[in-house]
Amino acid sequence: MVFGIVAHVDAGKTTLSEALLYNAGQLKKIGRVDHQDAFLDTDAMERERGITIFSKQARLKVGDHMMTLLDTPGHVDFSAEMERALMVMDYAILVISGTDGVQGHTRTLLRLLKHYQVPVFLFVNKMDMDGADRGEVMKQLRAELGEGCVDFSAAGHEFVFTDETLEEIAVTSEELLEQYMEDGTVSREQIRDLIAQRLLFPCFFGSALMNEGVDLLLDGIARFAREKEYPREFGARVYKIAREDRQRLTFVKITGGSLRVKDKITIVDKNKEAREEKVEAIRLYSGDKYEAVQAVDAGSVCALCGLDATYPGQCIGACEETAESILEPVLSYRIELPDEINPMEFFGRLKQLEEEDPKLSLVWDEEHKEIHVQMMGQVQIEILTRMIYERFGVTVVFDKGSIVYKETIAEPIEGVGHFEPLRHYAEVHLLLEPAEPGSGITVDSVCPEDVLALNWQRLISTHVLEREHRGVLTGSVLCDVKVTILSGRAHPKHTEGGDFRKATYRAIRHGLARTKSILLEPYYEFVLEVPSDFVGRAMTDINQRFGKQEAPEYFSRGGQDFARICGTAPVSTMQDYVSEVHGYTRGVGSLSLALKGYDICHNAESVIQEKAYDAEADLRNPSSSVFCAHGAGFVVPYDEVENYMHLPYSYENGEVKPLNGGFAYDFDAAVEMARRAGQQSTTSRLNAMSSFELDQELKDVYQREFGKSAEELEEERRRKRQVKPVIKAQSVKTDKKGNPIYPKKDTRERCLIVDGYNMIFASGYLRDLGQKNIDAARDALADALCNYQGYHGGKLLLVFDAYKRKEHCGSHLCYHNIEIWYTRTDETADAFIERYVHQENQHYQFTVATSDGLEQLTVMSAGALRMPAGELLAELDLR
Repeated sequence: MVFGIVAHVDAGKTTLSEALLYNAGQLKKIGRVDHQDAFLDTDAMERERGITIFSKQARLKVGDHMMTLLDTPGHVDFSAEMERALMVMDYAILVISGTDGVQGHTRTLLRLLKHYQVPVFLFVNKMDMDGADRGEVMKQLRAELGEGCVDFSAAGHEFVFTDETLEEIAVTSEELLEQYMEDGTVSREQIRDLIAQRLLFPCFFGSALMNEGVDLLLDGIARFAREKEYPREFGARVYKIAREDRQRLTFVKITGGSLRVKDKITIVDKNKEAREEKVEAIRLYSGDKYEAVQAVDAGSVCALCGLDATYPGQCIGACEETAESILEPVLSYRIELPDEINPMEFFGRLKQLEEEDPKLSLVWDEEHKEIHVQMMGQVQIEILTRMIYERFGVTVVFDKGSIVYKETIAEPIEGVGHFEPLRHYAEVHLLLEPAEPGSGITVDSVCPEDVLALNWQRLISTHVLEREHRGVLTGSVLCDVKVTILSGRAHPKHTEGGDFRKATYRAIRHGLARTKSILLEPYYEFVLEVPSDFVGRAMTDINQRFGKQEAPEYFSRGGQDFARICGTAPVSTMQDYVSEVHGYTRGVGSLSLALKGYDICHNAESVIQEKAYDAEADLRNPSSSVFCAHGAGFVVPYDEVENYMHLPYSYENGEVKPLNGGFAYDFDAAVEMARRAGQQSTTSRLNAMSSFELDQELKDVYQREFGKSAEELEEERRRKRQVKPVIKAQSVKTDKKGNPIYPKKDTRERCLIVDGYNMIFASGYLRDLGQKNIDAARDALADALCNYQGYHGGKLLLVFDAYKRKEHCGSHLCYHNIEIWYTRTDETADAFIERYVHQENQHYQFTVATSDGLEQLTVMSAGALRMPAGELLAELDLR
């Protein structure tokens, strides 16, 4: 079994760990934090500061059970380390200070234990000290956990309960209470069930330092804890990454089957890519020492060597996903480096620390070339500063820090994302709705599979959850939003997975730009205890700090009257209040703070003004969509997307329109309308950039993001096969002074001339189309060449014979991004092309596309290149 010890800082958690190990025969003497010889505080920084910073484990035998004990940090700055350990605990021992009772961070622990559904044994420590009140502590515990808190201390080592205690146990379950009323008994197995179901919380009292009540706690664990049953199929959950002597260690709990050294296991990394890695060694740690073993079974906690793609919270093999972590840093700091250190290079080295503690959330600020990191507080800053120096030999400084804000939405909205550069296509419609505070981002779908295939819908869901989305007020992380897939569209040939990623991101930002957003800030849950004479001052201070408070609760301590004030207040206003409380109460008062979560920002307008975030200028998070007209991509701003999108809105007047697999519109007609609208667009972006330049830029961005498409790779391979052998370079000519004379670079514009009818009759598709309607064949060829020109650039002429028409003087028209020529009477297309090439040879690098051999020879004399009709038709996909 895996037991974890959790507590508010200074409650005596590490001391209790020492006492448990001593009573179990693991230690010969009890170590002390103040003597810097605690068995589980193995790090030098832990011993110097007298606090636990990193979770540690020890193995001991309790009764018939082999138990792994996890000692976790109690300081709030290292709560993330503690929370990761909760993921692998079978039971928890929650330590309460008998003199302080339930404190602010204790409530956070109770919330976390409930979130991860961890059964709890409670140990009330320091009962040997003045001010410890058993009755007051039990009252507080029952207020927090309910009537399931039952004192087991009086039952003795045989656990013979009084009728009063048995009744307290029985009332935790209606079924058990009925049975108890009939026969007056409660079995050991029933007590085990109640504890495992988190209906019963056994309470033990004592003093860890004096080793009082610890043996009774161990007996209670041995009697009432139950070993879990695990499946035979291998599974493991990662809860910690560490490094020792340059060796990367992956700490896991085996959740099924067994594992042996040299076994190969499949790991899905953060990029959702599966890879196979080999386990080079297995270590069972106890303190700073370990035992190397050849195999481990389910239920074991061990360290694995040889794995590189693991991360905390990861599930390996047949392992059930655990609950999402809920603790997160609320302060962001800028790291100031020495002048000789390259920030970008050092950022890559610091990612090693983020690998060990993902909550650090290292961010590279490209604009200012700075490194930002999110942390819990000042103590963590001091520890991280020392870790960076010891590991990398660099002394860093942190700035004063700033609050980490978040954003959510106030009302539902439909967001549309369309991504259609040349040869790519995806359109996504998402409904964004406000969700419960703390729920994060959730995804649902109401889109039928015959509207959008299930594989595309799953891909959209993945893209919604795979990254943090930014709000439009301050660029802060979006949270507490439910995203529902309404509809979408894919192209049977041109759609790739990356297209839906871009469309999904744009749909979310499009929705945010069209709805009302709310700025959120982190709040503390506080417990302020001051002498009753200072109640007025304390309540005034809380109001001035925009806090909300409950009515004071009065009590006596050490012969002095006190008041306890509970409530919530913004983190930004309470950071410096602890020292102020100590000052005006002369050290008698106390303030306990615990992170509660996010709520509406008390000074949103001033924060937004200070951040000065321009949502439309954030090119990494665009709200616009990309459409395509004849090979030329163009960007449509969010407020014009509805004039171009191919699917209608699905959410109107607060309701989602039912979809049955068919829409009341012609899809091809909608695409054509969008194309024509794109031709008439007069936005400043299109005026500032030619269609080819814009589409080329979109193509480059897409290739950097997702790599080349299958068609582009095939085209690249085809061109490589056609490359002719390199001719050995000839000697370079020189001038009179002996300086080499190099040939001048050809700066002429490229121009492709296409023999229209020759191309139509060389294509089976166009030939069949021309037999029905020659105008349709010409239009189809012209449209395809528009796309080709938009992709390859340069000038493009399409030439048709008109020599059989009577008295035709020839005609010339610009069709989108190409030129179409009709020859005059008695002039063939061959003659026109030959004449045009000879006349304009000084201004253009010509390529002539035709299957006419005689024409190819003729244009070669003017320096033009030849392109067989079949080759061009293959590129146009019109064979």
